[in-house]
Amino acid sequence: MLKLITGLHHFQSKTFLSHKELFDRLVNHGQNPDALFITCSDSRINPNLITHTDPGDLFILRNAGNIVPAYAAGTGGETATIEFAVEGLGIKDIIVCGHSRCGAMHGLLHPEQLERMPQMRAWLAHTEVTRRSILENYKDLQGIEQLNVAIQENVLAQLENLRTHPCVADRLAKGQLNLHGWVYKLRTGQVFSYDPEEGQFLPLSPAQAVTEDESQELETTI
Repeated sequence: MLKLITGLHHFQSKTFLSHKELFDRLVNHGQNPDALFITCSDSRINPNLITHTDPGDLFILRNAGNIVPAYAAGTGGETATIEFAVEGLGIKDIIVCGHSRCGAMHGLLHPEQLERMPQMRAWLAHTEVTRRSILENYKDLQGIEQLNVAIQENVLAQLENLRTHPCVADRLAKGQLNLHGWVYKLRTGQVFSYDPEEGQFLPLSPAQAVTEDESQELETTI
């Protein structure tokens, strides 16, 4: 806690004052974020840091496994946040960003390790389609390779779940909303984006280009 409190004092006495104009603008004119960024609660992920954005640029939704429950699953914090972002803020881009070394996806593949976490097991039921896809379509994969694929498949599953939300479906039909699937690699800082035409995750920019073998690696050990 000492580290956190010390950080707060530094923010108030240094950072806040040096960005006073920005914070005044956010107070006086409200927020107008560029995107809804849905990602994992993992403490190693900092959306503003990896996207080099400021306060007010991203509307952020975080939970274990960057999961978006399907709309039929009922009312909840995720559903309300998505609705507010789309209807209330007029968000035009939604990003679902998974990451390497994801503990939630490891738990999805190894539910026997969640015996003492019944709520976590229940939460992961929202992405049961990912687990079934791995078991049925990637039977030959084990360990890290299996986890790599699960992380990517989970991002795609959450994009599909997003489409079940009425506000999202409506804006997509009108061409007023774009969905993006990303995977962030902890070891290198690279971000891979799903390319529907290629049917795979590719480096988000030429500057992040890697070999085909490296792009498939997405190292993810727990």
